[in-house]
Parts: sequence; C-alpha cells; structure tokens
Amino acid sequence: MSTASHAGATGGLARTTNWWGAFVIGLAGTILVTGIAPFAVQGMGAASIFWIGLNTLFGLVLCLCLAEMAVMWPDRHGGVPSYAQESFTPLLGKRRAHWLGGFAGWSYWLGWFPVAPINMILAASYIVALFGLPAGGSFDLLHAIGGTPIGGTVLIIAIVGILIMYLPAHFGLNLGARFATVLGILSMLPLTALVLLPLAKPGSIDWTNITGFSLPEGVTGSPAFYLGWVFPITWSVIAMEAAACYVGECRNPASDAKIAMTAEGIYGAFIYIMTPLVFVGVLGAADTYDPLTLYTEFANKLFGDAPWVQWFIGVPLILALMLSVLNAIMGCGRSLWQASEDRALPEWFGKVNAHGVPDRAMMFNVVASVLVVFMGSPLVIYIFSNAGYLFACALALLGYFVYRHMRPETPRPYRLPTFMKWVALAIFIFWAVVWAYGGWNAPSIVVSADQGPGLFLMGIVIMLVYIPLHQWRRSSDRRKGIDTEMTAAL
Repeated sequence: MSTASHAGATGGLARTTNWWGAFVIGLAGTILVTGIAPFAVQGMGAASIFWIGLNTLFGLVLCLCLAEMAVMWPDRHGGVPSYAQESFTPLLGKRRAHWLGGFAGWSYWLGWFPVAPINMILAASYIVALFGLPAGGSFDLLHAIGGTPIGGTVLIIAIVGILIMYLPAHFGLNLGARFATVLGILSMLPLTALVLLPLAKPGSIDWTNITGFSLPEGVTGSPAFYLGWVFPITWSVIAMEAAACYVGECRNPASDAKIAMTAEGIYGAFIYIMTPLVFVGVLGAADTYDPLTLYTEFANKLFGDAPWVQWFIGVPLILALMLSVLNAIMGCGRSLWQASEDRALPEWFGKVNAHGVPDRAMMFNVVASVLVVFMGSPLVIYIFSNAGYLFACALALLGYFVYRHMRPETPRPYRLPTFMKWVALAIFIFWAVVWAYGGWNAPSIVVSADQGPGLFLMGIVIMLVYIPLHQWRRSSDRRKGIDTEMTAAL
C-alpha cells in the first residue's frame, strides 16, 4: 500500500489508532519510574517522596495543558515540542516562533532518545543477572566525555535489543500499539500490584520511615542538593506526557487527546507518587541504586526470601524497560518529523515510509542510541539528556500560558479553567530554575563529587547543534526559492 493511502487527511502521518494506542505506548513514560525511583530513594531517602510527588503533579498539569493544545492543533505530531511554533506565534511572530519550535523539537529529541540506551543497559544487566551470563570484557571508549565502563555482554545485549525494538516501530503505529499493549499489560500489572500490596498487608509499612520526609542519615540538604536531585527526577516523573506524541495519529484526535492525556497523567501520578512512598515505608533507607536489587529486596520483605521472587520482579522490569525503548525510538522520531515538516530541520527527517511512519527519523534515533550505550551509566546519560528534555517541557508550559493569555477567544473543544494558565506559568518558572541551577550542580550531586558541570554543558552543546541543522534547511529551501520561515511544508 502506498504512503499516500496511509496518510492522514492533511498529508501527515497515518491516522490509524485511537486514545488507547496513544495511552498504552505512552505508558513507556510512566515505566521510567523503575529507573529513577531507586536512585532518588537511595540519594534522598524519604525526601524523595515529596520531590517526586511534587514534580509528578506538575507533570499531570503538563499533560492537561497538552490535551488542550492537542485539540486546538490536531494535525501537529510529536507531542510537547510540536505546539511551540503555534503557541509562541502571538508573542514572537511567525519567524521567531518557527525557529523556536524547531529548537524545541531538537531539544525534546535529546531528552527522549537516550531513554532507549538507558533502559537497554538496565534490561541487559537484569538479563545477565537472571541467567547468570558471563560479564565479558569491559569497554570504556567514551571516558573522555564522562562515560563509564560497561561490560561486553551487557553492551552486546543492549545494542541487539535496540535494533530489535526498531522493527515494530518501522511497521506502523498499529503494530507498535499492539506490541506496546502486550508489553504494557505484562509489565505494568505486576508493578502496579507491587505498590498496592503493602497497603493490603497491615504492618508491612513503617510510617515512621516517611514522617517528615527526612534525608538519609549523614546527608545535609541545601538548595544545590535538592535542585541537583530534582533535575534528573524531572527527566523521569513528567515523562507520562509521551502519550501526546501519538494523538496526532489518532483517528479522532479532538476527543482522543483529552482521554489519552488525562488517563496517562492520572495513572502516571499514581505510580510515581506511590512507588517511592512504599519503597521508603517498607525498606526505610535504600542501600543500592540498582532497580532490580531494590525491587527484589522490596518483594522479599512482602513475600519472604524465595528464589522465584527475583524472576517475578526481573521479567516485568525487563518488559517494562523494553516498552520504554520502543517509545523512545517512536516518539521523538515524530518530533523530528514535525520539525522537518515545519521546515526547521533538514527534509531528510521528513520521509515517511509505506507504513505511514517516519522511518528515517526513527532510524536516526536507533543509531544515536547505539552510540550512547557506550556512555555506560544511566546516571551520566540522565544529566546531558535532561538539558534538552526539561527545556522543551518547560517551554511547552510557557507556550500554553502565552497562547491562552493572548488568544483566549480561540475555540477549544477542551478548555481548562482560566486559572490554569497561571499555574502553568508558575511551574515554568520553577522548572527554569531547576534547569539552570539544578542542571549545573546535578553532575557533582548525583553522579560523583569530583564531577564538574561538564555533562550539563555537553547537553547544551548538543542542543545548539540545531543551529547548523536549521541553517542547512534554510539554505536548501533558498535554492528551491522557498521562504523557510513563512511557507508551510507541502
């Protein structure tokens, strides 16, 4: 079947799914709790419950704002950054908003594609542990830019896993949604049950572990400490917005966006708030960063120390991480495609295959993900990745405020209460401080004390690569006699 026959009415990506497809693939964002919660609980203790919970509620606000923008612009694809061009036009004018929209798309790409290498490193580590595979030799090829050693077996499994997960992404959103449904049910049901079981087992939670949201013994709080940790926490706990990447491919985006984003936001808020709460309540202080070890210790407290517990935890974790890899390949691929359609990035990213999906943009994600696997440590990747992600998400809230304030009369099939624009602005200001001050301090607070701000600055440098890419597109369009900023893509 031809590409045209798959495309939507406006010539965009194929409209082949509904709210469930957007919701279930977007679960990949919620699943990121499996990676960040152990790090945050170990580093911040009970204080992590407050900071994760607060930022998760901010993420819920982001989802609701995105739902309103999605129903106003149902032909926009790629979620968070795709609305920047439209929302900032009343303030900046079309030319500047066009540039900013493309920059948001590129920054969002930096935030999301590293989910694939991070989660495949974790999944590969669990596979090695569960099956007792040999570690293999150690690779440390990117030490000069902050990388850490990675075992050969983990490296091979991670790269092969990323390549395998490209296949359902390549063959269309319907297949990707079916694949995500299976992975989502098999992973999220047991992980959801785990956070509910302590509530059904009286005495398993020691509420004194939670009282006061205290820091671990020997840890002193400071603005740099708290915001340094909040910086990587936001990379994960607002990621339920990923469902917005697919609402433009829903058959009825005006209604599907509201359902998908509201459901994703509420479920994500529940999982992100409850997970650290029950971890701290049951275990008290955590002594490990490793998610598999922490989840296993948690399950042992509930079920006793039995051999099957590690498998009961390990298999759902692996499936959950694989779902996030699938979304990382698919979701920000749409953002790159939309930026190309807007003539902000090279037209190479704009190719759509016979299945109605942006195959070049997704393959670009695969290649970049394989390279980042060599960084070795999820914590290292969190920092430079979030330089782009938090920037794009904060910008989306500012854009919502600008458009809602300056264009209040624009028809909206779904409209939040007026006061929400001020809530969005307040969250933007807080996230801007977290991005600048927290991002600068996060490497030394979260990774290691001898780290400078290099990882954060590396993220900013990658963000600025947008400038030559944008200039490349402008030069290409000029040769064709096209005014890049003022002409819609054909």
